[in-house]
Amino acid sequence: MKRNLMLTKLSGSKEPFDFIIIGGGASGIGIALEAVSRGYSAVLFEKSDFAKSTSSKSTKLVHGGVRYLAQGNVALVREACVERGVLMQNAPHLVRNQSFIIPAFGWFDEILYTAGLTVYDLMAGGYSLGRSKRISKNEVLRCLPSIAEKKLTAGILYYDGQFDDSRLAINVLQTASNLGGLVFNYMPVESLLKANDGKLIGAEVRDLLEDKNYEVRGRVVINATGVFADEIMQMDRPGMKPTMRPSQGVHLVIDKSFLPGDDAMMIPETDDGRVLFAVPWHGKVVVGTTDTPVDIPSLEPVALGEEIDFILSTAGRYLKKAPQRSDVLSIFAGLRPLAANNSDNGKKTREISRSHKIIISSSGLMTMTGGKWTTFRKMAEDMITRAEKVKRWHKTRSKTRKMKIRGYKESVDMNDPFYVYGADKDSLMELVNENSELGEYLSESLLIIKAQVVWAVREEMAFTVEDVLSRRTRCQLLDARESIRMAPETASIMAGEMGKGNDWIREQVSAYEEVTKNYFPE
Repeated sequence: MKRNLMLTKLSGSKEPFDFIIIGGGASGIGIALEAVSRGYSAVLFEKSDFAKSTSSKSTKLVHGGVRYLAQGNVALVREACVERGVLMQNAPHLVRNQSFIIPAFGWFDEILYTAGLTVYDLMAGGYSLGRSKRISKNEVLRCLPSIAEKKLTAGILYYDGQFDDSRLAINVLQTASNLGGLVFNYMPVESLLKANDGKLIGAEVRDLLEDKNYEVRGRVVINATGVFADEIMQMDRPGMKPTMRPSQGVHLVIDKSFLPGDDAMMIPETDDGRVLFAVPWHGKVVVGTTDTPVDIPSLEPVALGEEIDFILSTAGRYLKKAPQRSDVLSIFAGLRPLAANNSDNGKKTREISRSHKIIISSSGLMTMTGGKWTTFRKMAEDMITRAEKVKRWHKTRSKTRKMKIRGYKESVDMNDPFYVYGADKDSLMELVNENSELGEYLSESLLIIKAQVVWAVREEMAFTVEDVLSRRTRCQLLDARESIRMAPETASIMAGEMGKGNDWIREQVSAYEEVTKNYFPE
């Protein structure tokens, strides 16, 4: 995935691309891979970094969605359970089976949750990750030794998927690039190009890194910008009514000592009607989430004080040692791209379906709204199939259901700090063999070495300190203060790779410190 080589192909392209894809989050990258794997030419443009917003700020779960089953959305749960299994087969280095325990406080809880999760298992069919079952109070205390015992009667054990979202995004993009797709970060679409009849024929984009504009022609233009979909739709049809009802989900990262062991905990209903997860992730524990309606989407949403307090107080009811603000290592907020229908008026955002839908404007702009990480592959399949139908092209078959994602490795040691690189770990270690200094730690507590910065620049299109510390590695989300300490040395290594000077280093460190201040409580 080399940007300079892809820029040469972009500027030298004589024919229109089959697909121009706007947006480098889960939806867009899935569509890019789906398109090129079917033999189409495709180019993707992201205005910031890949997975900068929502797609790197998820709950880190690949799941069917227990709460959607409670809402009666059986079709979504079935689809998500199947896609969860598909993703685990295609990217086993990033997606793993995670055991969850729901604490029960009385026989009614035990019956209700056991019955519900039995149905949840059935939804997965042959893609089931394991059978759910009731476990005794003593077994719950063995698996979750830090759980509060008061009124606890038993637990329900079930299985779901867990993953690293931004690492998956990079590997999917690399897979698409290897198949001939062109993918660009820091290249926003500034306007849409239309023929005299008003039909879309392309887009004008600006390369922020090279300070250069391109007019790119395409047969189909797809808007896959998630919570920012309305911006592109209004670019197409000024004055149109908003279609998105985004909501903010906040997560806190705390030390593993608050939830030792390998099992996650799920509380099926909190005071605001959502579920609360406490999930082991990269040696820490992610706790969340909230559901707060948002009027104006932002690339860097900030957690509200009341959201932080809500998560801490709720978690504190179920843990022997209640986490305090001083225990929070990092806070991250992401926006859910909820696609609201007229029938959703008056509904709370947590009640709006996560199902995806495709909107086609009179100009031919195709917009993907809704959806979630778990179903990103199926969303992409639906979009390309729909485009073929609209354009009356020859129907092709999807190949992504059994497509191995870059880094694929059948079994990885999840205790290895480099397991997320999968099959690429050997190439990463070659950098260390060539230069032993690259094996030195940037952070001993987070187990990050200098070679990872070099790899991110050379192989993963990282151009800023934030790209490296937030999304190519997960330092910002795992320990925000420690990541700030790492920023100067990270910038220095990047500058050596990119031919930048001291001014660039100072600017990068300052920018990173400023944005990362939002990731820990005052």
